Amino acid sequence: MDSGAIRRRLALGVAVLTASGLFALASPGSAQAATSYCSGRKVRTLPFSTGYVQVFKSGGYVCVVTFPKHQGARKSMSVSVQARGSRPVVDSGLFAHHAGPVTVHAGHRCVWIKGSVGSGSVSSGWILC
Repeated sequence: MDSGAIRRRLALGVAVLTASGLFALASPGSAQAATSYCSGRKVRTLPFSTGYVQVFKSGGYVCVVTFPKHQGARKSMSVSVQARGSRPVVDSGLFAHHAGPVTVHAGHRCVWIKGSVGSGSVSSGWILC
């Protein structure tokens, strides 16, 4: 296995552990909890007709979460983030509160973010370059 593959697997492992810890600490339902799924500072909010995607950056990592405009009933949601030159990291399914968080190590590379709730969606194009 080359060193690039090892770094990618290590970054994925760190992201999974970070997300697991954040799920354990977060309490869905409060406005404060909406921003605590990802560490770092919020750098973008990508709104669309049925929800919005929040984008956070910490060091070389980018973390994203999709939220519906109206929480409660389970609905089809997805979120993905892709660092240029890598495969996208995706979370999709039927959720009541949010899809994600998903995290990638982008370093100084651009990222492409997508999110959807029901029939509404957003696609950022290459951003944070």
